[in-house]
Amino acid sequence: MSFFRQFGPLLGRALIALLFIPAGIGKIAGFQGTAGYIASKGLPLPEVAAAGTIVVEIGVALALLVGFKARWAALILALFTVVAAVLFHNFWAMPADQQMAQQINFFKNLAIAGGLLFVVAYGAGPKSLDGEG
Repeated sequence: MSFFRQFGPLLGRALIALLFIPAGIGKIAGFQGTAGYIASKGLPLPEVAAAGTIVVEIGVALALLVGFKARWAALILALFTVVAAVLFHNFWAMPADQQMAQQINFFKNLAIAGGLLFVVAYGAGPKSLDGEG
C-alpha cells in the first residue's frame, strides 16, 4: 500500500494533466478555429478567451503535473472545467441527436472537477514540488 501512497498522487496528477496539456497544444495549432468556436457560443473577446484557455490548459496543468502550487492549480482547473461543461456541453439546449454525447461530456467534466477537488483538499502528495503528504 505504501507504493500507492507514494506514487498514486503523482500518477493521478499525470493522468489529469494528460487531458489538459495536449488539448492546449492543439488549441495553439488551431487557434483561429478555437476562437471561432468560442465566438459561436456568443462569448465576448473570443481571441482573448482562446489565449486564456491555452494558458490554463498548458500552464496551469503543468503546475498540477509537477505539483507546484497544486492546490491552486487544481482549483483553477476545476473551475475552468465546470465552466467549460456549462458553456460548451450544455446538452439541455442541444438538438436531440447531440444530447447524449454532450450529456456524457458534461458529466465527465463534472467528474474531472471532482477529482481535482481531491487535490485541492488533500494536496499534491509526496512526489511533488509542494512535497505534501
